[in-house]
Amino acid sequence: MSKSYKYFLFALLLIIIDQIIKLWMHYVVVPQHFGNIDIINGVFKLHYVTNKGMAFGIELGGDYGKLLLTSFRLVAMVAIAWYLNYQANKAPSNGLLWAIAAILAGAIGNVIDSIFYGVFIEGNAPFDAPYPWFHGQVIDMFYFYFADGFWPNWIPIIGGNYHSTPIFNFADACIFCGVVAILLFQKSFLEMKPMDDEIVKELTDEVIGEEDESTKEDNQQ
Repeated sequence: MSKSYKYFLFALLLIIIDQIIKLWMHYVVVPQHFGNIDIINGVFKLHYVTNKGMAFGIELGGDYGKLLLTSFRLVAMVAIAWYLNYQANKAPSNGLLWAIAAILAGAIGNVIDSIFYGVFIEGNAPFDAPYPWFHGQVIDMFYFYFADGFWPNWIPIIGGNYHSTPIFNFADACIFCGVVAILLFQKSFLEMKPMDDEIVKELTDEVIGEEDESTKEDNQQ
């Protein structure tokens, strides 16, 4: 059995959680609570919005902009899955593999929205979309009040201007946490993991076997 299976199962669990939250927001929170639920008054709430572009509402223009974005996400998803499996078989730090699995889950979670939501969720695809497949809008819901308002001048680039809080979803949070974990702990993640006893035994047996063969050849000569 591949050493990567537990990390893919972890990614699958995160994907299921992401989709449950999004569909619950659409089918329960929107009709029953008008798309808003205060979790911590004045701090955090669930606020239903749809996003047809990338993070922070950035979009690729034209009829095929969304198709290109979704295609890019698919390629990235496959690349991350391959890299996760590759790294798992090299036996690096478990922390790195869990972080990559979280990033993979986030990528797949938003790809599902982009590919299928325009078809299976009524009204999700933009009215000007040439076709619903690959034009689904990603559902976002996590809203923190404290990010709204004028940001201090000392903050580079964005300081001194008014900014509304970016609304994100569980898949985005998985990607963010995975990336931050890799950045913060990259030194420990990238250190060589000691080989376990089974691998050491296999290598030792292989070396001893090669030495025995060499000894036999010398004796025959």
